[in-house]
Amino acid sequence: MTDDLHTLDIAAPGRWADRAADVMAAAIAQAIGRSGRCLMAISGGSTPLPVFEALAGRDVLWEHVTILQVDERIVPADDPARNLAEQKAALGYLGATWLPLPVDDLLAIPNDADPADRAAAEATVVEEFIADLVGLADDPPILDLVHLGLGDDGHTASLFPGDPLVDELRAPAGLTGMQNGVRRMSLTRPVLDRARMVVWLVRGAAKAEPLGRLLAGDLRIPSGLIRPAHSVVLADGDAARQS
Repeated sequence: MTDDLHTLDIAAPGRWADRAADVMAAAIAQAIGRSGRCLMAISGGSTPLPVFEALAGRDVLWEHVTILQVDERIVPADDPARNLAEQKAALGYLGATWLPLPVDDLLAIPNDADPADRAAAEATVVEEFIADLVGLADDPPILDLVHLGLGDDGHTASLFPGDPLVDELRAPAGLTGMQNGVRRMSLTRPVLDRARMVVWLVRGAAKAEPLGRLLAGDLRIPSGLIRPAHSVVLADGDAARQS
């Protein structure tokens, strides 16, 4: 049973990436038609890469688009766990403006810094990013389009079960605790909730159970706490088999 929050769009076999790209391209065009620009935030991982490839082939006015990251691991630029390189390889040549998360600034804080000094320095980096975001997207920030993924444990962005960042309800971005040996920076629930449109990209049989929980409005998982005004779930048949 699903709630009324999400619109479930199950793609025909072999059409998942193309269908998702069509939905995202239409949302971008609508935003540009409304305000002359589109502020789009994208998530990492391998799942969205075929969608980005298809989206790159759509007729989009990329010079009017600013691309932000939903989240990022705080690892060096050459670490394969860093999402930005793949994201820019897929979309970076199209003429959009980018506002990546300030991971390099966080990494520049000395490892041997006093813990209190380190925390203050990290807070300053986050605050400066938020100021840049507010300069683009108003105060409080409103994004036109956000792409989210869905983890097997129900996490989305870098909002993981039990992490304090899940409960951050004021700042639009923040730092997680340690997750699988790595800290992350992520947009938070308030800015995701205010997005004009959220598109969830969900694919594969492993996502059937968390997708069912998302669609049922399960507030025990982080993804179930995201409550945007307009939410579309682009799923393939394997992910949607229990929905």
